[in-house]
Amino acid sequence: MEIEAFITNLPKVELHIHIEGTLTPELRWQLGHKNGIALPFDSFEELEASYRPDPDDERIGADGLARFLKQYFGGLEVLRTASDFYELGMRYFRSAAAMNVRHAEVFFDPQAHTERGVPIAEVMQGLQDAQGQAKQELGMTCDYILCFLRSMSAESAEEIYDLCQPYRHTMFCGVGLDGAEAGRPPLLFRSIFERAARDGLKVTSHCDFAQPNTHEHIKQCASTICGTGLDRIDHGLSAADSRELIEMIKNNDIGMTLCPNAYNRRWSDHEVYPLIRRLFDADIKITINSDDPTYMNDKWIVHNMQMVRDRCPFSDVEMIQLAKNAIDICWASPARKKQLMDELFRYQDRMISGKTPACKVVEISGLVPLPSLT
Repeated sequence: MEIEAFITNLPKVELHIHIEGTLTPELRWQLGHKNGIALPFDSFEELEASYRPDPDDERIGADGLARFLKQYFGGLEVLRTASDFYELGMRYFRSAAAMNVRHAEVFFDPQAHTERGVPIAEVMQGLQDAQGQAKQELGMTCDYILCFLRSMSAESAEEIYDLCQPYRHTMFCGVGLDGAEAGRPPLLFRSIFERAARDGLKVTSHCDFAQPNTHEHIKQCASTICGTGLDRIDHGLSAADSRELIEMIKNNDIGMTLCPNAYNRRWSDHEVYPLIRRLFDADIKITINSDDPTYMNDKWIVHNMQMVRDRCPFSDVEMIQLAKNAIDICWASPARKKQLMDELFRYQDRMISGKTPACKVVEISGLVPLPSLT
C-alpha cells in the first residue's frame, strides 16, 4: 500500500494498539531461541508464513476470530523476562515513532502472562522501562491500559488489578476489556470497572464489530457502567446501525477507537467504510488505529489511515479532524495534550501554506448506500 506523504507526516496519537499484537516473527523466533522454547515451526520461514494467512480464509466470521486469538496467545509463550517485554515495547515505540506517532496508549494483557507463570514484576518492569526509554530516546509519550481478559472471571480481573496496584498512575492510566466477546458482556466486569474509576483511572472496553449481542454490549458501555458510560469504546463500529446508540454515544461524549483493517479482513469494503463515515458524520469522536498489526497482514496506523482516506473517503481537513479527535479523547495530561494539539496545528498551517507536500481533497462520492438506521 502506497502511503501519502500527508499521512506519513501527520502527527498522530494511537489509542488502540495491543503490545502483544506487535510481536514480529523475527522477535518471536529470537526470544524463543533465547529462552529455550521450542516453537511449533521447523524454520523461521514457516513461522513467518504463519503470519500471512490467505485473505479469503479470513472472511469466515467467528472461526477466523478464533484462529486469530489462537495465534495471538500462542505467540506469548516466548515472553518470559523483563528484558523480553522491554524489547517488545521498544520495537513498537521505534516503529511508531518512524510513523510520526507522538503519543500512544497501549493495551497489555497481564493475565495472559501470569497464567503462564511469568511474575507480574517481569511484565511491568520491562514495559515500564520501555515507556521511559521511548520518552527519552524518541520524545514519544506513552501510557498503558491494563486489559482484563474476557475469557477469565471477574474475580481474576480483581486479583490482577490488585497485583498491579504499585504501578497505578505511574505506568498505566486506565483499564480495558478484550478477548472473545460472545457470552461475555462488559456488565460482568462492572464492579472492577467502577472500582478503577473510583481510583481515578480511565475505563474502556472492546465491543467488537458484528459480534453476537454487540448492540447490547455497546449500550452497557455507553450508558450503564460507571453511571453515564465508559470513557471510551474500543471498536464499537456496529453502533452505526442504531440511531439510539449513535445519539447515546454522542450525548455522553464517548470517544471511539476504530481499526479498519481488523474489520476489512473479514468483511468487505461496503460493509465497513460507510459505517465509519456515518459515525464521523454524526460528530462522534472516532479515531483510527492499528490494533494487532503484526498478526493483521502487517498493517499499522499509517495503513489504516490511508484505508479510510481512500475508502470513506476523507479529505485533508477530515483527516486533520481525525487526528484532533485522537488528541481530544486521549488520556494524556492537559499540558501534554496542548503540546500535541499545538504540533498538529503547526502541521495544519504548513499544509495550508504549501510547505507540506500537497494532497488532493477527495470529494465524497460513490459510496454504497447505507442501510436504514434502526
